[in-house]
Amino acid sequence: MGLGPRSPHKAGRRFPAGGKRGRGAKGSGRPPPGRRRPPCPPPDRSSEPALDAHPHLSPEALGYFRRALSALKEAPETGEERELMVHNVLKEVEAQALALATNKTGSEIMQELLGFSPLKPLCRVWAALRSSLRSVACHRCGVHVLQSALLQLPRLLGSPAEKEEDVEEEENGKDGPLETLEELVLGLASEVCDDFLFYSGDTHGSFVVRTLLQVLGGTLLESERARHRGSQSPDAQRAPARECKPTDFEVPETFLNCLQDLSSCFLKDIAVFITDKISSFCLQVALQILHRKLPQFCAHLCNAVISYLSSRNSSADGSPLLLFLRDQTSSRLLEQVLLVLEPLRLQSLFEDHFQGQLQALAAHPIANFPLQRLLDAITTTELLSPVFEELSPALEAVLAQGHPGVVIALVGACRRVGAHQAQVLQLLLEAFHCAEPSSRQVACVPLFATLMAYEVYYGLLEEEGAVLAEHQVDMAMARALGDVTVLGSLLLQHLLHFSSPGIILQSLGALTGPQLLTLAQSPAGSHVLDAILTSPSVTRKQRRRVLKTLKGQYVALACSRHGSRVLDAIWSGAALGARKEIAAELGERNQELIRDPFGHHVARNVALTTFLKRREAWEQQQGAVAKRRRALNSILED
Repeated sequence: MGLGPRSPHKAGRRFPAGGKRGRGAKGSGRPPPGRRRPPCPPPDRSSEPALDAHPHLSPEALGYFRRALSALKEAPETGEERELMVHNVLKEVEAQALALATNKTGSEIMQELLGFSPLKPLCRVWAALRSSLRSVACHRCGVHVLQSALLQLPRLLGSPAEKEEDVEEEENGKDGPLETLEELVLGLASEVCDDFLFYSGDTHGSFVVRTLLQVLGGTLLESERARHRGSQSPDAQRAPARECKPTDFEVPETFLNCLQDLSSCFLKDIAVFITDKISSFCLQVALQILHRKLPQFCAHLCNAVISYLSSRNSSADGSPLLLFLRDQTSSRLLEQVLLVLEPLRLQSLFEDHFQGQLQALAAHPIANFPLQRLLDAITTTELLSPVFEELSPALEAVLAQGHPGVVIALVGACRRVGAHQAQVLQLLLEAFHCAEPSSRQVACVPLFATLMAYEVYYGLLEEEGAVLAEHQVDMAMARALGDVTVLGSLLLQHLLHFSSPGIILQSLGALTGPQLLTLAQSPAGSHVLDAILTSPSVTRKQRRRVLKTLKGQYVALACSRHGSRVLDAIWSGAALGARKEIAAELGERNQELIRDPFGHHVARNVALTTFLKRREAWEQQQGAVAKRRRALNSILED
């Protein structure tokens, strides 16, 4: 049975990240000459009665804060004038903190203003909101202000206290001494702990719980880093979440103790956190943080989850855990449990609950995702071998059912463990109908990249049981490369990191120049070229044999968003002779490159102007670069 065209299904799922919260900070421009006059403070309306449950923010006040934020963005990054401006604006924020936080536009402005805040002003604003914690934390706008305040900790925690003027100290003394940032965080954690079930189950309050867990553990997960309102770096704000890694920062010992106390609250109502959609997100974040910072308590929490699920009524087809693997909410929690379990515990979990059920799980529209996480967590041959033996006969069926993520995860496990690589490659060739006749194997890269079987990709009509036609080279060369899928690209990247990627390299070498160019220009396919350049299994000779097909395509590559990045990577690893060839080809169309938004970066990287006008100087420069690279490589190898 042929595999029809399949849309690229995602290999994993992400926690809901909440709605958009405000506009991203724009890059600061150069301020005009002369002194900048700070905006006038808003009129004092504290005597006016509040008509709503939350204080009303007047249009005049909103306009003031909008102008203040714009002025701060345009002001110089350092200097006494800026410090004074920040100080004055944040005093007004403190005076109207609750009204700002619960106003849609005001909360967006407040989140950005907190990114400019020094330590003490932030503490004062935090203290102003603390008396209304419940209403702010469960407000659709206020919750994001609390999140933004918490996300300032990596920047401010441990920073020296600013010197305040005597007048400010007297003002602080009216309501008692100002609490430190550490005390404010621990106080927030104490209040959340007292009503943990409520905050965790509230649509908005759960955001505070998840961010608090990360701050107490000194780890910001990628989803929160992508939403970090405190960073003023445009690059950091534009970075997609998938490119971010969890980032750690130093926290006091009291935070880790508080993290364990807060995480203990999950054990009191474990059934709710397993089955309730909103509350479950909090437990998933806790497992990720505990795995990094308190692994023993993480294991204890995982055991509690598994014990609860295993104690439910048995399903008709085996372990009661299988019922929860097929549930939309609990399956997501189990995915996280599988990723943080220790290898021995993972082995026993497989033997007790998964063994004998893998093919059924792979076919299920929900349960196939926890199965992918199980495969992602495999690090030993002892676990991979029985899993491979059970899953391998069903690879083609799993692909036909539209669950290629399971196959990619299995191939990834074979790459990681270094076992069953030849077997899984042969099974893939059979699943995509290019194993026999052997001449079809040279077409495997387009098939894997597009996730299509041979006869589907080339539009052939082959009856079941009929003699399969030999591969037609002319037909293959005439056909443009199909759309590269994300999972198809991942599959090829794994295979290129196998110990013997010969078949894949042979197929890549059979692509025409335009076909390889299409692969390099594709958002997903460009990473296949990265794998060719970085895989330790690909020799320099094999790499040159594949990349030489791109000769004559360098200008088109340079003028492409993704292709230009590939060309930069090729250039970085190229010898002086190869660099001369690339520069000579690019130099023939120098003006076209300079006018192109991507090509002019490549021309600068290649030093094309120097190459065209002062060849000897260019060769000396490139020779020195190559010498430094060889010296660095020898140091790294030692």
